[in-house]
Amino acid sequence: MRFELFLAARYLRAKRRQAVVGVVTTISIAGVAAGVAALIIALAITNGMKRDLQDRLLGSSAHVQLMRVKDDGIRDWRPLLDRLRKAPHVTAASPGLYEQVLVARGARDGGALLEGILPDEEQTVSDLLTTATPGSVRALEPQLEPASAVNAELPPIVLGKDLAETVGASVGDSVMIISPQGEMTPFGIIPKYVHFRLAGTFHSGFYQYDAQIGFLRLADAQRLFSEPDLLSVISFKVDDLDRAPEIAHAIEQAAGKGYMTTNWMEQNRELFRALKLEQVVTFIVIALIVIVAALNILIALTMMVMEKTRDIAVMMSFGVEPGQVRRIFLLQGFLISLIGTAVGLALGYLAAWAGGHYHFIHLSAEVYSIDTLPFAPRPLDGLIVAAVSIGISLLATLYPSSAAASILPAEALRYE
Repeated sequence: MRFELFLAARYLRAKRRQAVVGVVTTISIAGVAAGVAALIIALAITNGMKRDLQDRLLGSSAHVQLMRVKDDGIRDWRPLLDRLRKAPHVTAASPGLYEQVLVARGARDGGALLEGILPDEEQTVSDLLTTATPGSVRALEPQLEPASAVNAELPPIVLGKDLAETVGASVGDSVMIISPQGEMTPFGIIPKYVHFRLAGTFHSGFYQYDAQIGFLRLADAQRLFSEPDLLSVISFKVDDLDRAPEIAHAIEQAAGKGYMTTNWMEQNRELFRALKLEQVVTFIVIALIVIVAALNILIALTMMVMEKTRDIAVMMSFGVEPGQVRRIFLLQGFLISLIGTAVGLALGYLAAWAGGHYHFIHLSAEVYSIDTLPFAPRPLDGLIVAAVSIGISLLATLYPSSAAASILPAEALRYE
């Protein structure tokens, strides 16, 4: 062991003539550990939020969507769909007809975005229907259900769980869909009212979808919206999420003039930008804990230099160079920060693992879109946090180590 490291470690273990020095040193280690643990947990939460939101968004929506520029719908869509299914990097495609409607049952109602679908094809580009009530997806197939109940003649509909609760509807109940695409009368446009049977609900855990989305058969949607054999969008799933903009452009070119595309990155750009900003701000704010701990290291080392003034003077009188004395206290501060950082990393990753494994922190889905607090610790974050923590701590050792190296043996031993 080097001479400087040996003395630095010995000074940390030695009993203090002044107990307050040992207390401040312990507080310094605890402060570094608390700051590092808090940073690891905070970064794990922000990474988890980004991961869960991205996974749920990608699972609940298409990667790329094709639509008409003039918003007049896609006609003669079957040949176009068959052709685009064979485009490079496209793994699945599904037709859809969207419309904003009002869902009502009795005196209760709620706004919804209904999508007319072909269920077998929709499930290849979206996972929303995988959480639907058993048997409800089959009800959305093009063929009619056997007439075995009072509401059997009503067309089926599947709503998000929260939307169904908002309107007070249970599976099997009749709900009224009010479409703005009504009929022209002498009194103006009268909205169209159509009753549907609630065949089931789905629960994705993503509040915006569970509270605003509904599915019905494509043919029923075309009749409801008075749009015979018309689509509003063709949704695609691609094999490379990071290249979604390039693939979307290729699909747009293959579709021909008059079409435009959007992709999951464009649709959620502001959300992920906000999450990135939140991560940076969180890192800066919680790093202040490490800075406070570094100030404690500065105070502890300064008090230790004052306590060890005679020892330093004796060593220097025996030929120890000022540079060696400086390194002794630099290494002492490094050991304090290293111990605190190691303890903090262990505590932070343990807490993040427990939070991610047991999901004991619940959130309001209406506010945060997810119902439990996610944790996603990354090894890279640990390396960055450790480097920042040790770097800040070493900066705090510069003054006391320089002060120790500038001690004059004759002056320090004059009154001894």
